[in-house]
Amino acid sequence: MNGAIESIQESVGPAMLVIMRIGGLAIFAPVLSTAMVPMRVKVLLIFVMGLAGYAALSAKGVAMPAVSMEPWAIVPLAAVEIGIGAFIGFLATMPMLAMQTAGIISGQQMGLGFARFYNPAVGEESDVVQQLLYFLALSTFLMMGGLDAIFLSTLRSFEYVGAGVFLDGDRTLPIMMGMVLGATEIGMRVALPLLGVVFLETVAMGFVSKTVPQLNVLSLGFPLRIMIGLTIMIAGLAVIDAVAAAWIGEVLDRIHTWATTAPAGGGV
Repeated sequence: MNGAIESIQESVGPAMLVIMRIGGLAIFAPVLSTAMVPMRVKVLLIFVMGLAGYAALSAKGVAMPAVSMEPWAIVPLAAVEIGIGAFIGFLATMPMLAMQTAGIISGQQMGLGFARFYNPAVGEESDVVQQLLYFLALSTFLMMGGLDAIFLSTLRSFEYVGAGVFLDGDRTLPIMMGMVLGATEIGMRVALPLLGVVFLETVAMGFVSKTVPQLNVLSLGFPLRIMIGLTIMIAGLAVIDAVAAAWIGEVLDRIHTWATTAPAGGGV
């Protein structure tokens, strides 16, 4: 009986570190970080996934450090674990940020930037095009098993990034900067076709205003621009979805590669 109690006491500290690393995903990761998911559901999901993950790691024989439950010992390690989980979640949200960037640029050029309203999924105001592309990327992310992939990468990271190990900038900054630049590029690639068509529409309306001065270009050009923009968006949804799917797959591969190639180590 005493042996079982001692075994449980020894497992509490390492299990807490696993829970903290998985809990860090909820800071930035898609779905988990949204305000639409109740906090109680998030806490329960993180706790259950953390315990299950610790059991899987123990069964696989992954070395875990002996952790004292004293506050001065557990708090720094927990902060490091939350930071690692948050970093993985931040990388996983790059596809959604890329689509939001494309939506913001497209919506402003179409004249829909004024029609902004609060979006509880992202916790801020957004326009219609931004929400359309965001939910398109989010649904693609879920259908591709993105949540499963980031949970798996987080658990696999314990084999290469030991519990309580602080990651320096040499491991984190290159991949983070690469992801941010890649997301910006994808956002511009998605928005550029619409920008080109809107530019041609603007030039055409300029010629019309010079040749027919009596025509009210503003009253005609504004709805025409919206109609043309929406037509281009609808016609290109399949291509946009393919671009988003390719980028999501690349992001998940990069996260898994980073999580499984970091130098092994341990913390106390």
